[in-house]
Amino acid sequence: MAKKSKAKPAGRRAETSLYAPVKAFLEGQGYTVKGEIGSCDVVARRRDETPVIVELKTGLTLELLLQGVQRLSLADTVYLAVPAPRGTSPVFDRRMHKLLRRVGLGLLLVHEAGARGRTVEVALDPLPYTPRINKRKAGRLLGEFARRAGDPNPGGTTRVKLVTAYRQEALRLASVLAAKGPQSPAALKVEAEAPKAGAILRDDHYGWFERVERGIYALTPAGLAALNSFVGRFAPPASLRPASAAE
Repeated sequence: MAKKSKAKPAGRRAETSLYAPVKAFLEGQGYTVKGEIGSCDVVARRRDETPVIVELKTGLTLELLLQGVQRLSLADTVYLAVPAPRGTSPVFDRRMHKLLRRVGLGLLLVHEAGARGRTVEVALDPLPYTPRINKRKAGRLLGEFARRAGDPNPGGTTRVKLVTAYRQEALRLASVLAAKGPQSPAALKVEAEAPKAGAILRDDHYGWFERVERGIYALTPAGLAALNSFVGRFAPPASLRPASAAE
């Protein structure tokens, strides 16, 4: 019985097509380049300098990232090389660049053949990276965490309106107006436990409130509908709870 031939890894031929331009690019910088050394696709060395390792793939995949991270145990300078994309691609995603920087990997883009053949572009050099905290965004994150009452949104929620601290405050305002009728911002600030009552009523981002006379606000039909749709996802203010629950 004839033996079945072993299938070749998909895309391997295309990966080898990246080798020649990457080798030429590195040799142009004075490196001696050899392919398939140990587990590495490309190893380059210039005089007594530490080696440069390049992993070749037809696309920027998780498998390529994992290979690159493994190669960091062999050399400090590791590049991932992929064909330059023609349209939208993860290689142009700033988040992908941040990830590569975070793990210390570089990125080479191999362009299609032109007048000078296939050229290589250094999209990212593997340099030490320390992420900087965005203090403004971090402050907003902690502020939202502190102001939000309870835990109304299960982690991973999608396609559902989230109950933010701002929305909770607006819902408390709506619940008081629904129960007690039109009131002033000053009264609502106390009864609805809403420090931003004046701004929320005035800006009316959700269309839940309307000014019925100077300094007096009422609930709109949209606001009443919102109370019904978010029932159970926010805690009513103490002024609306039964006496036993409020104590």
